[in-house]
Amino acid sequence: MDNVAAQTHFGERTVRLDEKQGLVDAVFHNVADRYDLMNDLMSFGLHRLWKDAMVARLRPPHARAWRCVDVAGGTGDIAFRLAAASPASEITVVDINADMLRVGAARALKRRNGERIRFVEGNAEALPLPDASFDAYTIAFGIRNVPRIEAALSEAFRVLKRGGRFLCLEFSRVDLPVFDRLYAAYSDSVIPALGKAVANDGASYRYLVESIRKFPPPRRFADMIAAAGFARVDYSPLTGGVVAIHSGWKI
Repeated sequence: MDNVAAQTHFGERTVRLDEKQGLVDAVFHNVADRYDLMNDLMSFGLHRLWKDAMVARLRPPHARAWRCVDVAGGTGDIAFRLAAASPASEITVVDINADMLRVGAARALKRRNGERIRFVEGNAEALPLPDASFDAYTIAFGIRNVPRIEAALSEAFRVLKRGGRFLCLEFSRVDLPVFDRLYAAYSDSVIPALGKAVANDGASYRYLVESIRKFPPPRRFADMIAAAGFARVDYSPLTGGVVAIHSGWKI
């Protein structure tokens, strides 16, 4: 592979493809203990509503046995919502970052439904899970940090059963006049400053802002999901396009 083909972005920086995962790992190692608090502060609590909306769209069954894998969900936010909505469910959280998993496992110990959630260290590009073993695959605010997004989508397709559903909640493109400029100014100025004040790490939060801008626009990301083999692919923007929920089915 030539040098150009082996390059990717880490925020606004161009890095070697094989370097990116280590750089992303360092970001989440630094912010793991303040990650959930920062999500509340950065989004004014809206991330909770966005995650609720994704789980509601998935409609996990209340009584039937059901299995979901939540990828890049180390602190357990999606998994705990799924466990509450579906008492017969089994949820596997996969995250490449051991510090994020540590936070999630500690939270699970304090919850009554935590015993139905297992935490597994693994890479979204090569999941340590068998073929056709899950009814649903979820990923929230994680896929834009994966160096090879196409590989992660292929793995999502592989581990789902026929009839299984893929759902991705990710930052998107604001499409409202005026609001787009306000959002850009807030992202550039306030979020890194919050990261510095609360997590003592402004640089990691500047990367997270930059990574949002580098992520494909929703129509192009939907095409990538379809190219991985999923059918009935669609997406729904929320909060003026700040985030979008993408959906696909393994038929």
